[in-house]
Amino acid sequence: MRFSYSLPRVLALLSLPALAFAQQALTPPEIVEKPASFFPQPTYFRQAFRPASPRIELQAPVRISDFAVNGNIELSLRSYLELVLANNTDIAISRLTIDTAKTGILRAYGPFDPVGIAAFNSNRVSTPTNDLLAGAEELKTLSQPLQLGYQHTLESGTQYNVSFNGRKFTTNSDFANFNPAINTDLSFGFAQPLLRGRGQAINRLPIMIARSRLRQTEYTFHNSLLQLVNQAEVAYWRAIELRENLRVQQSSLKLAEEFLKRAQRELELGAISRLDIFQPEFQFAQAQGNVAQFEFQVQQQDDILRRLMGIDLDPEYRKRTLVLTEAPTTPEDPRAIDAEAMVTRALGNRPDLRSTNQNIDIDDLQIRQANNGLLPQLTLTGNYAAVGRGGVFFQRQNVFTETGDRATIVNVIPGGVGNALSQMFGLNFPGYSFGLRLTLPIRNRAAQADYAAAVIAKRRDMLQVRNVEQQIRQDVLVAVSQVEASKATVALAAKALDFAQKRLDAEQKKYDLGTSTIFLVLQAQNDLISAQSALVRESVNFKRNETALLRATGELLEQRGIRVD
Repeated sequence: MRFSYSLPRVLALLSLPALAFAQQALTPPEIVEKPASFFPQPTYFRQAFRPASPRIELQAPVRISDFAVNGNIELSLRSYLELVLANNTDIAISRLTIDTAKTGILRAYGPFDPVGIAAFNSNRVSTPTNDLLAGAEELKTLSQPLQLGYQHTLESGTQYNVSFNGRKFTTNSDFANFNPAINTDLSFGFAQPLLRGRGQAINRLPIMIARSRLRQTEYTFHNSLLQLVNQAEVAYWRAIELRENLRVQQSSLKLAEEFLKRAQRELELGAISRLDIFQPEFQFAQAQGNVAQFEFQVQQQDDILRRLMGIDLDPEYRKRTLVLTEAPTTPEDPRAIDAEAMVTRALGNRPDLRSTNQNIDIDDLQIRQANNGLLPQLTLTGNYAAVGRGGVFFQRQNVFTETGDRATIVNVIPGGVGNALSQMFGLNFPGYSFGLRLTLPIRNRAAQADYAAAVIAKRRDMLQVRNVEQQIRQDVLVAVSQVEASKATVALAAKALDFAQKRLDAEQKKYDLGTSTIFLVLQAQNDLISAQSALVRESVNFKRNETALLRATGELLEQRGIRVD
């Protein structure tokens, strides 16, 4: 008689005690969009035994065509930052840290995942016998055990398991009453921690820690985004500065060219000597060199902007000229900045301070976790089992006859797995047990060390918060002083430019009247160019310092209309 199991029926029966716990199964809402079913879908088994083959594709730069005008890329500061946020590779890399932190939450739910177990063996053994009671000269046996199990840990700490075991045993022994013999048992067991690891508040701590780390990662990403936007804006204003300086040098070249032409005409007319023409020629050559130098610097800075915006990745747009529409402006608000108010705003806005404060929240959770580890382990256990027996029964009047021969079989009663399952589910042969298990570590030094390390970590992080607050105050005060200094230097540079222009006009008139020399006129031109360059430099420095102040107070993204979800 062959021994077969109805696997769907057995699984359905095993599922009955587990359904009471179905509503308590944990599903991380941040990772899974819809609740997972208690039992896996049919596609689960296909995916579980198939090697993972993720398909990863990098996104091409986007929105560049929105700013293409007449064959150029026209960029205001806002549109430039939009392209940086959309295409910058460093921002994309930094954003992935949030996804990595989300996987930590998914991993924290791992201990609450149920486990299914299925095992089957078939063992055939042939052995010679030395005893008549073995029932055969060569004893042959076939053992086929089957095991099905289900294990689950709940958030309360309760561990329960459902186990089904079946065994078919066939032999050629004449003394076997059941051949084949079928034995089944179904057991339900649980273990509930009463001290260490008891309750949701303790067992959900890894999930709470993972969520807190996710918030910390979001703050860290916010801080890195703040720094990257600041760097991108500084690079934009550097490009503006180089363009303005190029314009100044082109103006200088034009002045030098006009003065050289005038000096050449005067030389032809004999108004000046041959020796006086060398200085205008040198001035003109120097101006040409300055223009060429700044043209190369503008190209280099434009390449930096293209990389920040991801335009260098697009062959269609990477060679197009960048047209920057912003211009350096002079300070409009002459009022002094309230430094303490700025410090207060920075302490409320800076994401790096929020990230550091989040460490303290993590430390509190880890202290609770370590404190739980100091408790002894006291576990309440219970088990209930039911067994059944079936198979073909060979009925004999006795083991031996009066003459010592083996007794003959008087009746054969058919049977099989149905008899075993009927007895098992009928609870004809039940058994149960309850118990308490106490594990009391002597001294428990490892747990004590973990608790002490958690307390030390919180103290260190509290000092780190103070350190960050001090650094924020220093950053804001330095940024405020730099902005105030820039206001003064821009005003002074504007006055110096006005005086340099007046001096050049005066020297030009004096030269026309014959009371000045070529050297003094050229010197006045150089002073004017230097004054123009100084005004450009100080105006752009003011914009950079203003941006640095917004970064120091943590308000740069808000002021630029950038929202971090």
